[in-house]
Amino acid sequence: MTIQRPYLLFLGDAHDALAAKTAIGVWYWRPEHCVGQLRLPGCVPRLAAPELDLAAAVAAGARTLLIGVANRGGKIGEAWVPTLVEALDRGLDIASGLHVRLSSVPEVAEAAKRNGRRLIEVREPGREFPVANARPRSGHRLLAVGTDCSVGKMYTTLALEREMRARGMQADFRATGQTGIMIAGEGVPVDAVVSDFIAGSVEELCPANDPDHWDLVEGQGSLFHPSFSGVSLGLLHGAAPDALVMCHEPTRTHLRGLPHWPVPELAECLELHLHCARLMNPKVRFVGMAVNTSALSEAEGQALLASLQDTHGLPCVDPVRTGVEPIVDVLQS
Repeated sequence: MTIQRPYLLFLGDAHDALAAKTAIGVWYWRPEHCVGQLRLPGCVPRLAAPELDLAAAVAAGARTLLIGVANRGGKIGEAWVPTLVEALDRGLDIASGLHVRLSSVPEVAEAAKRNGRRLIEVREPGREFPVANARPRSGHRLLAVGTDCSVGKMYTTLALEREMRARGMQADFRATGQTGIMIAGEGVPVDAVVSDFIAGSVEELCPANDPDHWDLVEGQGSLFHPSFSGVSLGLLHGAAPDALVMCHEPTRTHLRGLPHWPVPELAECLELHLHCARLMNPKVRFVGMAVNTSALSEAEGQALLASLQDTHGLPCVDPVRTGVEPIVDVLQS
């Protein structure tokens, strides 16, 4: 799927930053793709983006109203509907990653039909994919993997893309989740792809490329998470990566949503990912670890990174606090 840019970020009536995390992520990584933000009465979070109404946003060149809300249950608020209808009447597409489909709201569906505009459901693949063929392909691929869900795989690959491009390297972030797709403007929502076709969809997401080009594939889930390991393995096989980065959140005691299931040991994680990845690419290797130290003090975070680096012999970074330069050094070498 492809989302037309630039965006007007819709924060609706979000009550806190967590509920607006999609808009926050898009603004953090792609401010140049946004004309501004639109907030309804009662909205608490505020971006550093211009506040625009729909008329001003269209005049500024907006092509898509991007719903940047990730609320509980993924619902479309009743108070949003007049704004969504007006956006369509003014010629904008609407993109949403919510569980509730835009087309399920009669007024919105009718306005889209009336104006010939697109309702882009980011959680729907929007096309069929082939099964994987496992043929070798040119170019390089890096996949972010993790000890658990939501440990920073998207932030890691985006940070790598930014640093690699700053060095003049050929690199593209390949989105596989809803927020990543909104940031990139395109991608494949792999958790919504039928399981037999996950690896094939990833092969199409990062096809053969120039010999010096790097596809930086956003990981999902974890091989160790009983709920989501299927999509993780499909990504690993479809990407056939040359390089892996292990992502980790060190303060967790159990896997997300499973209080009875402990977080695996890092050494075990590294070993299993290499074992599974070597089926597709015998030369694959880990090039670093990305650790989310946001729950630790600066000093604690630095000490942990140093300790992990000594233990595992890999560059250890926090993509937000320290940057990812040591990992890119390895890729360049």
